[in-house]
Amino acid sequence: MSEMSDLIRDLVVANRILANENVVDAYGHVSVRHPSNPRRFLLAWSLAPEMVGEADIMEFNLDCTPAKDDGRPLYHERFIHGGIYEARPDVQAVVHAHSEDVLPFSIATSAKLRPVIHSGSFMGAIIPVWDIADRFGANTNMLVTNMEQARDLAACLGGNKVALMRGHGFSAAARSLIEVVRMSVYLPRNARALLHAKQLGGEIKYLRQGEIDARNRGYSPYSAETWRAWEYWANKAGCGHMLSKPDHAQAHKKT
Repeated sequence: MSEMSDLIRDLVVANRILANENVVDAYGHVSVRHPSNPRRFLLAWSLAPEMVGEADIMEFNLDCTPAKDDGRPLYHERFIHGGIYEARPDVQAVVHAHSEDVLPFSIATSAKLRPVIHSGSFMGAIIPVWDIADRFGANTNMLVTNMEQARDLAACLGGNKVALMRGHGFSAAARSLIEVVRMSVYLPRNARALLHAKQLGGEIKYLRQGEIDARNRGYSPYSAETWRAWEYWANKAGCGHMLSKPDHAQAHKKT
């Protein structure tokens, strides 16, 4: 199979995993940068992630216009993906989701989401919160529906891996599809652990910067350890048969 067809299958798997792990429901989406044209990305048409198949994947330009408009309805918030890819050439995959566990940290100004569990280290030490009202006023529908809004969100994300969106959800950016899925699965789990710890009261022990750095130094998106999780989640989601083999996945590795 070609690199493109393998990547499309991986993107379908990513959609199914995120749905099965309750990161997305009827809403939310995941994309990946085009393997040979960095000015394009791959994303499904407006469909619940659990239902996405290979034929549902479309190509988009960075301004979020479809490379081939066949009349299918598009995600209103596809601009999130285009804005991040445009601003961050290092980013190869993006997730947008509305996980309830992260929402308290997007609306409580006194509570910052920070990594507290080892598997949450990949979100990084800084998780900014983007409030659409800061620049676009109090009369938006809180959805990112154009490139101006998307670029403002991308500016808030900066060089970080995750940005929370006030009262809305989160956007995550990573160096590979596997990495952004892994990060998006563990982000709500980290948020739950932090919420429970705060309920217990007392001092919260966050991950130290040295621990975050050590975790990142030892991470590879196609290591046996990472592949184990990807394979496990895919089989749980009923799409394990669609996986590319690890040696072929290595060929997709972005450094």
